[in-house]
Amino acid sequence: MKRIMLVGATLLVVAALMSCGKPASEPKKLTLMQNKPEIDTQLKAYAKVWGEKNGVQVTIKSIGGTSGGMGPQLKADYAAGDMPDIFAFDGLESYKEWENAILDLSNEPWVSKTSVAFKYNGKVYGFPVAVEGWGMAYNADMLAKAGIDPKTLVNLEGYRKAFAKLDSMKKELGITSVVSMAASIEMGWVTAHHNFNSLLSNGLPYGDLSVVNDLLAGNVDMQRLKEYADWVELLFKYADKTILLTGNYDAQVGAFATGKAAFLHQGNWVDPNMKAANATFKMAFAPHGSMEKVTDGIFVAAPSFYAIYKDSKNVELAKKFLNDLVTTPEGHNYMVKEALMIPAFSGIDLQPEGQLSRSVQEWSAAGKVYSWNQYYFSGDFRDKVLAPIYNQFAAGQITKAQFIDLMAKAFKDNAKK
Repeated sequence: MKRIMLVGATLLVVAALMSCGKPASEPKKLTLMQNKPEIDTQLKAYAKVWGEKNGVQVTIKSIGGTSGGMGPQLKADYAAGDMPDIFAFDGLESYKEWENAILDLSNEPWVSKTSVAFKYNGKVYGFPVAVEGWGMAYNADMLAKAGIDPKTLVNLEGYRKAFAKLDSMKKELGITSVVSMAASIEMGWVTAHHNFNSLLSNGLPYGDLSVVNDLLAGNVDMQRLKEYADWVELLFKYADKTILLTGNYDAQVGAFATGKAAFLHQGNWVDPNMKAANATFKMAFAPHGSMEKVTDGIFVAAPSFYAIYKDSKNVELAKKFLNDLVTTPEGHNYMVKEALMIPAFSGIDLQPEGQLSRSVQEWSAAGKVYSWNQYYFSGDFRDKVLAPIYNQFAAGQITKAQFIDLMAKAFKDNAKK
């Protein structure tokens, strides 16, 4: 009996040693890099659920909150041979930078369910992350108390009157400023991306690139630029100077959420912040008043797109990850209920809970929308050339006339490159 037990034990040891020599099968893995840190927690939670369901280890990398934040990291990963399977890009200039690495997604099932996929030369290369929009977010309860009809907020004159009246009632309304606006270099995406778009597309038919193309060619409509400068000046004049010059995202959004400002220069992506601050007052969007003529619409588009790295070893998994966002209850719940986004796809019955997201949907349903055209200009031009000009104007280091001259010069110099 002892001999039998000894032989058996020996065989077990040999078997164990042999099994140690065999490599364990590698678990399936998928990596996604994205540029919206405000949804990092929600996306990671969804990725965990999807990964467990599909036997995949999903890694989410959320990089920065500015246009240039993700680019350097993506370039470093590419150089190291460690590209993510899925990565975000924000528009034409970003696409052109990575076009040789991006997979054609034209035949994917979700393409027929959206009108805002990223297309180039007739082919689809980008999965729209969501639909977002911005105008001037306003505290409807506060405007009602001040006797201001939001429907008058459609041009410069309407805003001049409203801002002046609110400013005269600051003590009565309990506000520290009329507008919560940020213009530091770090917040250049508010000025040189979002506000800049007023110059590029306000009042134009959706998709109209006439102003963009003129500016890219160095041809500046000085009257349009002068009226736009009036708009920028108006926002800076009635903003809290501390937030304007040194405030970060939380400070800017927080002033509106806590009732310290009547207006906020941000988009519906602040809905989670409003929820977290328990901001229960009525709010909605009004158009930007960047022109003397009436412009009755807000800026609506997809903020960014997911691309699949064409040389990824996990192309089919990446395709399934994106398609499941559109076709599964878990994907719908993540987009609408958890990330509080407006889905870019048809066939999703869930409705956004946030007031500003609902306002975007109302403007969209009415067909009163203008394009996002800022991404036809490079990130470096917006962040390194334009953002400092806005910052100097906000700080009073240059006059409005100098702001106009510097902006015009910037477009002409950019056209020569």
